[in-house]
Amino acid sequence: MAQATMAQEMAGEQTGFRITRQFIVGIVFLLVGIFMLLRVPGDIAPTATTQLIFGEGIPNITVPAQTFGIAAAVIFILGGALGVLPIISKRQANVALIVCGIMIVPTALILAAVGRNANVTQMLESSFRLATPITLAALAGLWCERAGVTNIAGEGMMLAGACLGFIASLAFGQIMPFQTALACGAIVAIIAGFLMASLHGWLSITFMTDQIVSGTVINILAVGVTSFLRREILLSTEAARETLRIIQIPGLSDIPILGAIFFTGKPIYLLMFILVIVTHVVMYNTRWGLRTRAVGENPHAADTLGINVIRTRYINVMIGGMIAGLGGAWFSIETVGLFEDQMTGGLGFIGLAAMIFGKWTPFGALGGALLFGFSQALNSRFQIFGVPIPAQFIQMTPYIVTMIVLAGLVGHAVAPKADGVPYKKE
Repeated sequence: MAQATMAQEMAGEQTGFRITRQFIVGIVFLLVGIFMLLRVPGDIAPTATTQLIFGEGIPNITVPAQTFGIAAAVIFILGGALGVLPIISKRQANVALIVCGIMIVPTALILAAVGRNANVTQMLESSFRLATPITLAALAGLWCERAGVTNIAGEGMMLAGACLGFIASLAFGQIMPFQTALACGAIVAIIAGFLMASLHGWLSITFMTDQIVSGTVINILAVGVTSFLRREILLSTEAARETLRIIQIPGLSDIPILGAIFFTGKPIYLLMFILVIVTHVVMYNTRWGLRTRAVGENPHAADTLGINVIRTRYINVMIGGMIAGLGGAWFSIETVGLFEDQMTGGLGFIGLAAMIFGKWTPFGALGGALLFGFSQALNSRFQIFGVPIPAQFIQMTPYIVTMIVLAGLVGHAVAPKADGVPYKKE
């Protein structure tokens, strides 16, 4: 039996065939392309069109839906075939698969809006807006894990921020204008995330508790405490549904497409972009970022160079907690104007998947979060356009993508070497 298995392995090595991530992704695109090629000509009339609207200053584009669908199907088939068949280099095949991945966005939008208008700018804005809490959760995890502390407690930190921030906004609203009270509530949400992160640091850094267990405890604690506070305080309160107002940056908000996405929005949404940039600058262009990455890769070597490993880890965990608390305020203070039990809906965990997707880099994490945000925005558009696909299937997309990311099918992501490893000074 062992000899037969060895012979099969040797035969596989001789033929050079093995199942890789590239092979699996290629098969997926190949099947999608074949399915589209069989369905599009029969389901979409040759004269059917989709009009893409971009806003003021940019002319609308009318796209022949059937022709575009067939062309997209051919691209998916070719790209999938190049990913499966060893006829070009691995790098060239990856480029072909990336092109297919990019094509998914316009293809889904154009085919969903056949015979209607599709506002591209609005779709992009919705994708970025829905990606806000995921991005903030990813940044919270990045600050912690770059310093060597695994943080699955982002969900609990966000939930605590959402609850305490909203309660504080109601309290402050009794003595000051409500918009000012909401801003104060957001600050309280940041403090709540800071306190939860301090508990995580105390357990995992000082007492060297298993960091997964510590994060799980914080998540469970947050669910119980916030549920209690909602029942005892919020259910008996006449809570207004007012949220933070939209801000338009003078001059910049008038730029076509970019102005609506990056320079117009509510405060936490705009802060998300600033935090991505600041995190990138700090991590890769400052002494603190260099020390943080050194602690996350090799804390013993960092210690010998005079870096205080414990302090560095504590500070980074607390910064991550504050960002997660701000992410929680996005739910209750900026979006819906109320607090509900477990309203974060697991987006803290999806944020970790976005962080892994982005290979522990700020802009990569934003890209991963945008992928999830687009799937949620697409679900809304499908319902508006009356696409005959059950909404539940589209709602599952972020979680399916999360499993794909965590399975490593989108590429090999290497965590900091000391991530999750407690440090004890010798």
